[in-house]
Amino acid sequence: MNKIFEYTSVFAPFIKGFIHEKELQGYKVTQLKWMLLEFDKLFTQASKKELFISSSDIKNWVATRTCDKPNTLYQKYCAMADFCRYMCLLGYECYIPKRPKKCFANYTPTIFTHEQMRAIFNVCDHLVMKEHHSQSIMIIMPALIRVLYSTGIRISEALSVLNKDVDFDRRVIVLNSTKNRCQRLAPVNETLEKILRQYISYRNRIPTPGVANRDSHLFVSGTGKPCSRRTVLTYFHRIIKECGIPRRCDQRGPTVHEVRHSTAVHSLIKLTQEGVDLYCSLPLLATFMGHKKVLDTETYVRLTQEMYPEVLKMNAEVTDQVYSIIISKLKQDYENRCD
Repeated sequence: MNKIFEYTSVFAPFIKGFIHEKELQGYKVTQLKWMLLEFDKLFTQASKKELFISSSDIKNWVATRTCDKPNTLYQKYCAMADFCRYMCLLGYECYIPKRPKKCFANYTPTIFTHEQMRAIFNVCDHLVMKEHHSQSIMIIMPALIRVLYSTGIRISEALSVLNKDVDFDRRVIVLNSTKNRCQRLAPVNETLEKILRQYISYRNRIPTPGVANRDSHLFVSGTGKPCSRRTVLTYFHRIIKECGIPRRCDQRGPTVHEVRHSTAVHSLIKLTQEGVDLYCSLPLLATFMGHKKVLDTETYVRLTQEMYPEVLKMNAEVTDQVYSIIISKLKQDYENRCD
């Protein structure tokens, strides 16, 4: 286990066992490790000796989390409750905290316009390194942002793609490390294929052994190492600043993830302009975005309505026309049967 995650409380061996069990079940445990490390430090500071978590222990922990956002606190409650259940299954009775009511944040992401996306692509193509830095990820930004926008995949999914996952014969990118732990395929159109081939040809010139190996990451820094989301976000903020796109007053965005949101809204607009009913296109968009439920995709209808109300008006005209044809056909069939 990473030296960062050194558990020292009386619960240390049980925490390690719990994490190992989650890993065997296929869960991503990085966030869980951080949460349990927080609990472990609390138990260590309290000099807890007995293998029992009481309701007062939970209250003492909650009292220290005054700066946590509601959603973060909810996730930590879930982690603590799962760990307490694990302890109970091993024969150590522990108080299982009741999860608080989940708060759905009224958060509206930034949806980039088509003009803003073109500006972002342009700035990516003209990035200049002010000083030599072997760990720079500047080389990946033009291709990475285009992959995110063209396929709608998450930044974590894009950074986990390996060279062998890019299948130019089938024109797809195989996504194995997804949020829902389900393998899916991201389509690669003709334009994106040219961009990826060009990026790979330049990346393979990096004087680092193994950068072109099948099991190496697709997007790497100048040293051939995988890129981090934090570094990509730093470059992205620099890019949108040069584009003249303002940051929100809370400084939370725009983030790289909002390229994915923009892809979804722009896809809905394109489908509607092609005459596809807005709600009939949701299952297609849900599959494209990698959502398990269509309801997860329905949010983009609201975002489309807020930013492009004329699109929904266009959709209503298409729907009305379809319904009028159906009604006319049914009326004609009814008259023929009566005759």
